[in-house]
Amino acid sequence: MAREFSLDQLAAASETPARTIRYYIARGLVKGPSKAGRGATYTTDHLSALRQVKHLQAQGKTLGEIEAMLTTALDGAASPDATPWWRYELGQDVVVMARADASPWRSRLIKEAIRELATRLAASRNRDEEEENKE
Repeated sequence: MAREFSLDQLAAASETPARTIRYYIARGLVKGPSKAGRGATYTTDHLSALRQVKHLQAQGKTLGEIEAMLTTALDGAASPDATPWWRYELGQDVVVMARADASPWRSRLIKEAIRELATRLAASRNRDEEEENKE
C-alpha cells in the first residue's frame, strides 16, 4: 500500500512550505490531493513530483519552463513555444535574443553580459574605423 501524507507531513518530507505546495497544485505542477477536503492526503507520487520540480529549479529552470516540460511529458507532444523574447540589437550585424520570462537574477546577469558585449563590440568598431582612417 502506498504511503499517505498530510499536507504538513508532505511539506516536511519534501522540505517545501505547504503554501508553495498549494501554489504548485494550483499551477498544475503537482496533482491535487488523493483525498480532498479537511483530511486531504498525498502520496509518494506527490513527493516525487515535488522533488522533480525542486531538481529542475536547481538546474535553473523557471516554473514556466517546468510547467511546459511537464505538460509536454503528459501530452506526449510538444506544444508550440509561445514564450515572449527580448531582442537587443547591438549593431547592424549583431542581435541578441533572451527569454522575457527569465528569473530576475538571471535577467540581471543577461543584461550585464549584453552591456559588456555591446561595449566590446563598440570598442572593436572604433579600432576598425581608426585603422581604415590611417590607410
